[in-house]
Amino acid sequence: MSRAPNSGAPKPRKPVSRAPLWRAVVALCVVALSLYVALTQTARLGLDLRGGTHIVLETKDSPTVTADAASTDRALEVLRQRVDALGVAEPGIARSGEKRIIVELPGVQDPRKAAEVIGRTAQLTVHPVTGERPEPGGKKPAADGSRTLPDPDRPGNHLVLGPTVLSGAGVKDAEARLDQQSLAGWTVSLDFRDKAGDAWARVTGKAACAPQGAPERRVAITLDDKIISAPGVNPDVRCGIGITGGETQITGGFGQAEARDLAALVKGGALPVPVDIVEQRTVGPTLGADAIAASTEAALIGIALTALFITVVYRLLGALAALALALYGLISYAALVALGATLTLPGLAGFVLAIGMAVDANVLVFERAREEYLGRPGGRSPDLAEPVRTGFAKAWSAVIDSNVTTLLAAGLLFFFATGPVKGFGVTLCVGVLASMVTALVITRVLADFAVARPFVRRRPALTGIASTGRVRTWLARRDPDLVRHRRRWLGASALLVAVAVAGIVLRGLDFGVEFTGGRLVEYSTSRSVDADTARGAVSDAGFPRAVVQESGDGDITVRTERLTDDEQRRIMRALEEPGGKVTVERDELIGPSLGAELRQKALIALGIAVAAQLIYLSVRFRWTLAAAAVSAMVHDVLLVVGLFAWLGKPIDSVFLAAVLTVIGYSVNDTVVVFDRVREGRRRDPRADLAAAANRAVVQTLPRTVNTGMGALFILSALFVLGGDSLADFSLALIAGVVVGVASTVFTAVPIAVALERRNPAPPPSGRVERGAEAADVYSPLEARRRKERGTGAVV
Repeated sequence: MSRAPNSGAPKPRKPVSRAPLWRAVVALCVVALSLYVALTQTARLGLDLRGGTHIVLETKDSPTVTADAASTDRALEVLRQRVDALGVAEPGIARSGEKRIIVELPGVQDPRKAAEVIGRTAQLTVHPVTGERPEPGGKKPAADGSRTLPDPDRPGNHLVLGPTVLSGAGVKDAEARLDQQSLAGWTVSLDFRDKAGDAWARVTGKAACAPQGAPERRVAITLDDKIISAPGVNPDVRCGIGITGGETQITGGFGQAEARDLAALVKGGALPVPVDIVEQRTVGPTLGADAIAASTEAALIGIALTALFITVVYRLLGALAALALALYGLISYAALVALGATLTLPGLAGFVLAIGMAVDANVLVFERAREEYLGRPGGRSPDLAEPVRTGFAKAWSAVIDSNVTTLLAAGLLFFFATGPVKGFGVTLCVGVLASMVTALVITRVLADFAVARPFVRRRPALTGIASTGRVRTWLARRDPDLVRHRRRWLGASALLVAVAVAGIVLRGLDFGVEFTGGRLVEYSTSRSVDADTARGAVSDAGFPRAVVQESGDGDITVRTERLTDDEQRRIMRALEEPGGKVTVERDELIGPSLGAELRQKALIALGIAVAAQLIYLSVRFRWTLAAAAVSAMVHDVLLVVGLFAWLGKPIDSVFLAAVLTVIGYSVNDTVVVFDRVREGRRRDPRADLAAAANRAVVQTLPRTVNTGMGALFILSALFVLGGDSLADFSLALIAGVVVGVASTVFTAVPIAVALERRNPAPPPSGRVERGAEAADVYSPLEARRRKERGTGAVV
């Protein structure tokens, strides 16, 4: 006989979820690791923050070797060793395009010395050793071609080398290998070409005839008149025959790193190609100090205003999000340091901007939690944990999709851009990933802990989700139908695009020195002049956009585009008043070909960004919504570019970073709205898209306003406090944020409705769920009104 349900049998306990505990452990580990990295390591600062030398080299064809990507890469390895010999801490060396090598030397204030050292062509040679002596030899070879150079294996000893018997052009390949058979450790294996292999056999065969231990039994390999290795011939090599087969090994008790370095040197010298200096410039440390101070001040003020704003709006949960925001800054900084990323001025700006974007995920969650709490059946309830959990669950898809679209744009900056734009992409990628960790893990842990406290449960108003909010209250009172006038909005958008295109065509784009080339002049003054005073004098002379910096030895460098000789003399006369007697120390032209590469890479990045985002959004949404989102993004970019054309603002590498950020932000905002449209159509696939889209806009408008305010706090601080170097950057992003928010409602949604009506989705198969499952289509206030009218489901 079965026991009655209400008998004395104990009721089964609900399983306790361990997920919060695991989230807490993960959050604690991430914060602890970030704190350790931040305290034990320091960030790498780029040229514009620390000061130093920037040199661009271009490889040229030699009589025997063609300058291509492969030979440029080998030359780059040789140059890396030369830069290390300069004693430069953490240099940056990278290939740009097929034949360009960009060398950044933070802290080096003598570009002449740096260019002299790294600009020579690598010359690898092989010589027989004819003897040794304690004293050094002359700088030039003797009449018979012999020379005396320091021995790399015995300090204080010098080897007498015979004439060159083999050049680097004869080395086909060099590779570091671990000799496990003979237990010789790490060795360097050389692979010679045909004729070079015969020459190697002759020189080693002659060396094998010398007695063991004699210096003549060694063969010296030199790079730029410096012995990098002088191995002795093994006893098993026969006299007069030498090492045949076109291969040999260099042994010498190498470690793994030493063997790889030597292989890189030999391989790089194997195909020596001449290099020309295309551009070299010096950035003074004064600019770096000003930039760091301005960016830091802007970051602190922006973070404080953002934290205050979200605390006022969301109260306790907002205060917890502000704490998570501070931890976000710690995590982002630690990640950049751990990755070895070099912070540049645009990179710092990207870092500060990502702080504002980090608020978005928190706002999405809190607005969802507010909707769940206010729209519960039977009215409000003291249970706060369930709405918070539901808010995180329902915000997940929007957070993922919106951040992935931003990561696509930021990732393309890293792979296709160069210089400071690449650094901006790195910091933006790290910032977006860190914001997801802090919002979905750290904020979740803090929020779950807070709403579980009895003190908070008895006072739900403290959390911020128990109140409707001013924006939501206004929307409930007005009940706007924004999509109804979609043709009017599309007409206005088309008119704005026409104005922007007219500005681009009629006014043209004022490309900066990276695109047009320019002139760099270094002046020496009899009296000390700081960079700010010199900048004011040059600006008064009619060159407000000139880059004026103080070099390490007290000189003043002026860099600008389209500078004639008469204008150069006018600048010199302007500097005479504060600096006394002025003389020209250096006058160099910067070729425009580097700008052509930047322009090409920027266009490639833009095209691939559009294609990648279109593909991703087509997979996550329907193609009509994806096409609408991308169209609105192109609309936003055109408006920002057109604004700069009408204002006559410069188009430079920093502006490109801002435009590509607008791409990510624009699609980010649109995706949040379309996520609600997708959710509503899943609940009721037969619902009219225009009505569903209008509901989605109304539901997400509080989030849009709050997120936009957070971003504008940061950008306004950058615009006001960041100085001239960040003013145009901030202006582009402010315009992008404002235009992006507006285009979501007035461009993306109308285009989506128009495309969907021309290409309707196939009719759904199966029964359409209604009732409680369809409740999420409506906002809580609208659902409550529909319940009272008997026309809708209950939330």
